[in-house]
Amino acid sequence: MERPSLWLPLAIRSPSISRLQSCIPQTNENGSEMNALMVIAPYKYQGAWVFDDPAVGLFREPFIAGIDTMIDKAVAKIPNATNGFRAIFSAQNFPGSDFKLQWRREESGGNWYYNDQFKLEGWLCPALLKYFSSAPREIYVKVEPKD
Repeated sequence: MERPSLWLPLAIRSPSISRLQSCIPQTNENGSEMNALMVIAPYKYQGAWVFDDPAVGLFREPFIAGIDTMIDKAVAKIPNATNGFRAIFSAQNFPGSDFKLQWRREESGGNWYYNDQFKLEGWLCPALLKYFSSAPREIYVKVEPKD
């Protein structure tokens, strides 16, 4: 009688590891890089849009200098967005992305991005580099309600 294998793929053994692996750029069978998606859950705190990400050491990290206004516009149709919403983002376009931020320039350790849909410019602080090795030329974002 054949004994069942004890080896299981990591994604089956550990859901938390599979979530981490989904943020690591992978290559497809042709050697092309696939999407690397990241997720944060911004919310309003003392009138400012902020987010927490303990995995990279951020707590109540604020969005300021125009990005906050972009968020207001992006979540206008999401009920109770001030209590939190999901923002999925990537340096690569992905199915369902709602808008694109285009890099403009570096300033004060952060980077200015422009969104053509809202006709707004906003500054992303140096915390951006906790998610990317360098400021991407484009950032694609999808916003949706939290479950």
